[in-house]
Amino acid sequence: WQNIGNRCILSRRRNAGGLLEPGAALSAPGVFNHLEFNMNLIVTGHHLEITPAIRSYVEGRVKRITHHFDHVIDVAVTLGVEKLNHKAEAQVHLPGKDIHVEAIEPDMYAAIDALEEKLDRQIVKHKEKLGAVHRDEGGIKRASVD
Repeated sequence: WQNIGNRCILSRRRNAGGLLEPGAALSAPGVFNHLEFNMNLIVTGHHLEITPAIRSYVEGRVKRITHHFDHVIDVAVTLGVEKLNHKAEAQVHLPGKDIHVEAIEPDMYAAIDALEEKLDRQIVKHKEKLGAVHRDEGGIKRASVD
């Protein structure tokens, strides 16, 4: 864990080839030992202090996107307050694509939930597009007849 102001970064150390170093898994002492993250997660507050409860809630919700797509490089989540609305934004870096999602709700936890749902749909859509490219290249229907 790295705490920088109101930012908290959960990461794993990688060697020059991009592979995880032995014993590089980091977790909060005594709290998140059961969670395994394969991505860097940055939680930032804009006009908002990130409490441990909000941080753990965001981590739990963002962790769910790895059920659909394992190759997430990193996720940057920004939580903020604008007048009476709570805003949650996420920037997800995938190999070959960056996804930006934002949700605005009257409650912060509702905004995080809406963000996770939108992010989940975008990840599934990206995964389906990747599979469609591979299906179009091969197969008997696409083979040329000479």
